[in-house]
Amino acid sequence: MKAAWYTRNGSAREVLQLGELKKPVAAPGQVLVRVHAIGINPSDSKARAGTALPAGVERIVPHQDGAGVIEAVGDSVSTSRVGERVWIFEALHSGGTGCAAEYVAVPSANAVPLPDGIPFEVGACLGVPALTAHRCVYADGPVSGLKLLVTGGAGSVGAHAIQFAKSGGASVFTTISNDKQAAIAEAAGADLIIDRTKEDQVARLQEATGASSERSVDRVIDVAFGVNLGTTMKVLKENGVIATYSSDAKPEPTLSFFPLLRLAATIRFIFVYNMSAEAHRQAVEATNIGLQEGWLQTTIAARFPLDQIVEAHELSESGKSTGKVVILLD
Repeated sequence: MKAAWYTRNGSAREVLQLGELKKPVAAPGQVLVRVHAIGINPSDSKARAGTALPAGVERIVPHQDGAGVIEAVGDSVSTSRVGERVWIFEALHSGGTGCAAEYVAVPSANAVPLPDGIPFEVGACLGVPALTAHRCVYADGPVSGLKLLVTGGAGSVGAHAIQFAKSGGASVFTTISNDKQAAIAEAAGADLIIDRTKEDQVARLQEATGASSERSVDRVIDVAFGVNLGTTMKVLKENGVIATYSSDAKPEPTLSFFPLLRLAATIRFIFVYNMSAEAHRQAVEATNIGLQEGWLQTTIAARFPLDQIVEAHELSESGKSTGKVVILLD
């Protein structure tokens, strides 16, 4: 089968290879999926660039997320799944190889039925972003009637977080930095969109919520924890929650202990690969409900064939794409 892989860490252009590998076989409890589309996540690129290969592993076929059709099943999996359209999450993390190949074998639970009418390219974008977003929104309980700030509302996680929060009855405010991002956040359903490069976030939030003080939001879902912490501490209400999944620009932030203590704030770190089985189950179920009901949407920025996987990685890492970069194998 045609596949892409790397044998050492480095830039996409330095280390990604294309070629033929042996087609996998579905082991007990697994399904064999003919891959039609692959989604690129920041964690895929970070792993390729800097996560050492495990001892004894000669190559890594990358990409956690994909979508396709089940071609065969292993023992203990119902043969009724053969021919089923599915979206895949955590292919590589589940102990096998990733989705950057014509075929991948994954645990049956990691191949989720893809609702009718949803394209494979959309299914390939769901795993990391949608499951992360759902956990960020709901890890601390229902959001009905609450006011949530989602930073980076045009990102893959941010847009899904807006969608999940709105479906749960929250008022959702978000930050963006250009008109293209604003359009995505608006389509996701945000009640207030703030251009963080031009506007006073604290003042806009207070005005929009009618709060008597700067403390205007119940929860913050944050893509840049370290950079945003100063603003977050101004707008978060007492007993509020910060759910964060990234802090790339400032990976070692300094925390002001006593102000956070007096707020009785909860800081929750969300790492999709360490979510409990129950958290995964809830997020998967909610994602498929959103797809079926039509309110869970994905913006795709660019599509590449597998033999241009290097260019796909480079675009995804460049920060110049608004939306997901996908690889199509059809």
